[in-house]
Amino acid sequence: MSCLMVERCGAVALKRSEQDAIQVCMLADGRVNTGHAGVLLVERRGSYPLIDLRILKTSAQQGGVESGTRRKVKRQLSFQRYCHASRLLRGAMPNTPGSLHLLDKNYLGQAAHMLSKVGTWNFDIFLFDRLTNGNSLVTLMCHLFNVYGLIHHFQLDMVKLHRFLGMVQEDYHSQNPYHNAVHAADVTQAMYCYLKEPKLAEQLSPLDVFLALMAAAAHDVDHPGVNQPFLIKTRHHLASLYQNTSVLESHHWRSTVGMLRESGLLSHMPADISQDIEQQLGSLILATDISRQNEFLSTFREHLDNQDLDFQLASHRHFILQIALKCADVCNPCRVWELSRQWSERVCEEFYRQGDLERKFDMEISPLCNQQADSVPAVQIGFISYIVEPLFDEWHRFTEPSSLSHTMTGHMHKNKARWSRLRYANTPSDSQAEEPEGGEGGGEVEGIS
Repeated sequence: MSCLMVERCGAVALKRSEQDAIQVCMLADGRVNTGHAGVLLVERRGSYPLIDLRILKTSAQQGGVESGTRRKVKRQLSFQRYCHASRLLRGAMPNTPGSLHLLDKNYLGQAAHMLSKVGTWNFDIFLFDRLTNGNSLVTLMCHLFNVYGLIHHFQLDMVKLHRFLGMVQEDYHSQNPYHNAVHAADVTQAMYCYLKEPKLAEQLSPLDVFLALMAAAAHDVDHPGVNQPFLIKTRHHLASLYQNTSVLESHHWRSTVGMLRESGLLSHMPADISQDIEQQLGSLILATDISRQNEFLSTFREHLDNQDLDFQLASHRHFILQIALKCADVCNPCRVWELSRQWSERVCEEFYRQGDLERKFDMEISPLCNQQADSVPAVQIGFISYIVEPLFDEWHRFTEPSSLSHTMTGHMHKNKARWSRLRYANTPSDSQAEEPEGGEGGGEVEGIS
C-alpha cells in the first residue's frame, strides 16, 4: 500500500502555517512524503483545493504550477474551514446571523417526527435538511448510531463522535449542486433501509453496521464537483498522487481516515482493530468507483447464480455491504418522482458546470457535460439503462422477496418512462401537464418503517 502525506490540522499559528505552506507546495509539485513502510499516512482535512479558474488556466496552458499559483493554492488550503468547525464543536456561537446554533422548537419537533419515519423509502431528505438547519448528516448519523446501539457497543466518546461527524459534514462542499452533505445523508438513509432488509438484518454484526453507515456518510467527502478525467487532464495533484486510478474515491477514503485520527474517535481501540476499520472503510468507499461497476456486477451475478453467498463469512458480508453502498450511491432513479427529479437536475447541473469550465479553457467537453447537447432526460435515461437497472435487477434477485425492492424497481421503471416522455415532448421536467402516476408519491413501504 502506498504511503501518503500526513498533514495535521491544528490551531492557526504563523509557524504552523509556514510549515503547511511548504507541504502544500510539495503536493502541488507532485511530491509525496512516503513516511515509514507499512504505515498508512493520510491527507489532512480540507486538502482538496477548490477549483480555481486561474489555476486551471495556468496549469492547462503552461503544463506546470508556477510560484504564483502555489501561493493561491496555499491560500485555498488555509485553516479557515477547520477553525470554523472547531468553534462549533467547542460550543462557540457562530457570528453569522443566518447560522442558528439552536433550532426553533417547532422545527426540532418536525425533524424528530421525520426521524421516526427514517426507514421509509419516501423519506424526504431535502425537507429533513431544512428542518435540521443544514445538519441532516450529523443528525441522521447520531440517530442511527443510537438506533443500533453502536455508541454503547463500541464505547464511543460522544464528544469525539460529534467532532468527527462535524468534520465530515463540514468537508462536503455545499456549493456543489449534487456532491454535498445532503447527498451523503441521502445515501446514508438508503443504506439504513438496505440494512433492514430481511436477508441482511439478522446476519450483520455491529461492526458491519458501523462500517456501512460510516462509509455511506463519508463516501464522497471533500468532492470537488468535477470528475476524475477532469482532474487528470488538468494535471491536478491528486491525479498524480493516486496515479490516475480511483482518484476521487481514494481521496475520500484517506480524508476520512485523517478525520478519524484527528477526532480520536477510535483512539480507545487497540491499534490493530482501528487499522482494520480504516482498511475496511477504504474497501467500501473504493467500491463506489463507477469504473469498477462491471467488476462488482459480474461477481455479484456469479454469487447469485451459484447461490454460494455465506453470511457466516466476514468476506461475504463485506462484499454485500459493498454492493449495498453502490446501490445507495446511485439509488436516486429509484426514489419517488419528486425526489428523483430534484437529484437528476442537481447532478446534471454539476455536470454542466464542469462542461462550462472545459469550454472556457478550450478543453474537450467531457461526456454528459455539454448542456447544449446533453439534456437532463437523455442523461437520466442513459444512466438508468446502463448503470442503475443492471445493478438493481441483481439486488432484486438477492433480496427477493422484498417489498422495498419491488417499490424501488417500480419507481425506477416509472421514472425512466417519464424521462422518455419528457425527452421526446421537449417539456420542462417539472411540467404540470404530466399525468400523475398512481401511487408514485406513495405511502410508506410495509416492513421498512
